[in-house]
Amino acid sequence: MKAKNVLAVILAGIMAVSLAACGKNSSADKQVNTDDTKTGVTGEAAQDYTYGADVTFHSDEPVTYSMMYSDHENYPYNKDWLLWSAIQEKTNVTFDLNVIARTDYEDKKSVLINSGDAPYIIPKTYDEGKYVAGGQVVAISDWVQYMPNYQKCVKDWNMEPDLKAKLQADGKYYVLPGMWEKAGGGYAYIIRKDIFDAAGVDVTNLEKKWTYEDFYAACKKVKEYTGSDYVISDASKGDCLLNISAVPYGVKGGWGIGNGLNFDQEKKEFYFADTTDNAKAWLAYLSKMVKDGILDPESFSQEDDAAKAKFFTGESYVISGNYQNLNDFSTQMQQDGSKLYMALVPGGAAGLPQMENSRLENGIMISQKALDELGKEKFIKMLRFVDWLWYSEEGHVLSQWGVEGKTYTKDTDGNIVLNSDISYNGLNPEAAKKLNVDYGFGGGVFAYGGPLWLKNSKMATEGEKDYDKRIQDNREVRPLDPPFMANEEETEELSLIQTPLIDSTKVWIQKFITGQADISTQWDSYVSELKGLGMDTFVARVNEIFQKNKSKLGY
Repeated sequence: MKAKNVLAVILAGIMAVSLAACGKNSSADKQVNTDDTKTGVTGEAAQDYTYGADVTFHSDEPVTYSMMYSDHENYPYNKDWLLWSAIQEKTNVTFDLNVIARTDYEDKKSVLINSGDAPYIIPKTYDEGKYVAGGQVVAISDWVQYMPNYQKCVKDWNMEPDLKAKLQADGKYYVLPGMWEKAGGGYAYIIRKDIFDAAGVDVTNLEKKWTYEDFYAACKKVKEYTGSDYVISDASKGDCLLNISAVPYGVKGGWGIGNGLNFDQEKKEFYFADTTDNAKAWLAYLSKMVKDGILDPESFSQEDDAAKAKFFTGESYVISGNYQNLNDFSTQMQQDGSKLYMALVPGGAAGLPQMENSRLENGIMISQKALDELGKEKFIKMLRFVDWLWYSEEGHVLSQWGVEGKTYTKDTDGNIVLNSDISYNGLNPEAAKKLNVDYGFGGGVFAYGGPLWLKNSKMATEGEKDYDKRIQDNREVRPLDPPFMANEEETEELSLIQTPLIDSTKVWIQKFITGQADISTQWDSYVSELKGLGMDTFVARVNEIFQKNKSKLGY
């Protein structure tokens, strides 16, 4: 018997006023959606498919949708993956894929979109803004009322403030982002806990409220205990370390430097973060770490393998990474008795913030070609398939873990248990088969976003799960900066200033830290150079644009 979409009717009415959507299934939800008709949003005719919140999308007739596919070299596309047949079996939908190598994906995506020849579904999108003016992608915020699972995630997880970050100058957004129920995780310091313990540093208690000064003192004890040249030797050319040290100081650095701007939540205006007193204190701290032999200056120049080798062989005792690195690094340690621990990032002038404050990931754009060729009713049908695959819990589990009984089972508590003959993300590392390589599940095109329990299910060890819990228990959620919503012309104007401004900032940051420039005598020269590159004009122009658009954001 086909599912009735009464819940979709209710949600559509609600979402006419407010966005809404992905938590655990409830029997009540399923009951509402399993009566006997297929009517959806009020005024729609009966449909030839079933859909709804926590209801499997299924088309009466076979249907094929064109889609761009980013082909990852570590798990290359296979037309015989179980992924494809599992989706087809549940939904009666197949894909006409445009398979593109991951390394060429962004360039070829741009060509296809700008030519008006893009497939209907365009996943793995990180920067949608550059496609808005061309008119070749749909303003998807005009259509989300037809997507009950998406709406349910937004409502249940209070995603409306997060989604404001995706708004463009016209007050609409053009991408369906991956959404996580909870922020957290992210990058932090992986330490040799056996060495810190031996040096008399109780990290597990200290980290709950430690500051970067406490972290310095702890590393100093490790240096004295070991006699090492440096305690910290980092990878990523310093970008990771700069990012995770900048955030607690309320400044910008490394991977997170972006446009260099922070938003003053009280004054409701943007300012350039890296010329503030907090920025000066941050750089002075890192400079001290280098001068005192705590931080290896090669962290800003060495290749990743060199930094890892120092850590694995016991030449250094701290390296930055994410929770997935924790398990991987543990298997590569060459020191007997090594015990790795992911320590929480210390606090600073901005308190004890979580590193990750965005709950959005890359997302899916829908081409204008899809609407033009399908027409409204069939376009809505396609959106409801997208809604099921990327935003329902059933779709999340399928794309991440596969098919129950074939790739995973569940224990008595309902937790997902990957089959012992399949490996994934540190689970069953000796298994002959791989979940992504041999079956197509757990890849980056479908498997992003979801509820907290699903995120935790991807963590291979109790240490990883413990790390995430410690973040939730001991760190504060940071407010999100609003977008200033520049249009195409304004964006081009700002980029002419931003590029040289940020390039110069990065150069000075590294010079201050490594001692090539003296903060006490050359700080004013640094600030003067940025002003000469148009810093004040940049900030003023951004604030003008924000003032013009702020009513669209609720300010």
